[in-house]
Amino acid sequence: MRLIIVEDDPMIARSLYNALSPLGNSVDIFAHVRDARAALRNDHFDLMLLDLGLPDGNGLELLSELRERGDRTPVLILTARDGIEDRVRGLDLGADDYLAKPFSLVELEARVRALLRRSQQRSDNRLTLGPLCLDPTAGAATLDGVTLELPRRELRLLEGLLLHAGNIAPREMLEGRVFSFGEVGSNALEVYVSRLRKRLQGSGLCIRTFRGLGYRLEEAST
Repeated sequence: MRLIIVEDDPMIARSLYNALSPLGNSVDIFAHVRDARAALRNDHFDLMLLDLGLPDGNGLELLSELRERGDRTPVLILTARDGIEDRVRGLDLGADDYLAKPFSLVELEARVRALLRRSQQRSDNRLTLGPLCLDPTAGAATLDGVTLELPRRELRLLEGLLLHAGNIAPREMLEGRVFSFGEVGSNALEVYVSRLRKRLQGSGLCIRTFRGLGYRLEEAST
């Protein structure tokens, strides 16, 4: 999954990164509203962890902007403000959950998993298509019950394709998920798609290319 952390305390931001990144997530960190706003407009994220007290604005303003333009990215508010008014206002503006500092990283991870499952309408963490199964939380994939040893970028690509299984996964979304925030070479994504195709040979699954649009993971018979 691709997560965005909006937090100006470097120690907290680093702790969040260290807790969530090893679970197979791609994590981008921003300390200012303006930078997070730009990232949210240009890229797709599966979840935002949002602090309220930021150097150049209030996190609730960013949340309000997000919801007003129809962006339903799940939002987990992280703040030292534990007053009932802040909590109610955040939830009323469209936040999906609220966790007051200081918090347990174990509880944070559980809430993140729950929000991601809910947003993808899944009963558990696994993503499946035919003989292929991916557990994003464990960072483990199997094909016909046999473990696939995939590097992190291939895992992220597979996750993006499985999240859109049977439908076209937009190229921009896949690039953001695989390479995180920043510049991407003109044919970098194709390299990883090609590698994943080779791993799926003979499985009954294929990755179709839609020029100018993206890729679709599907059963070969469809």
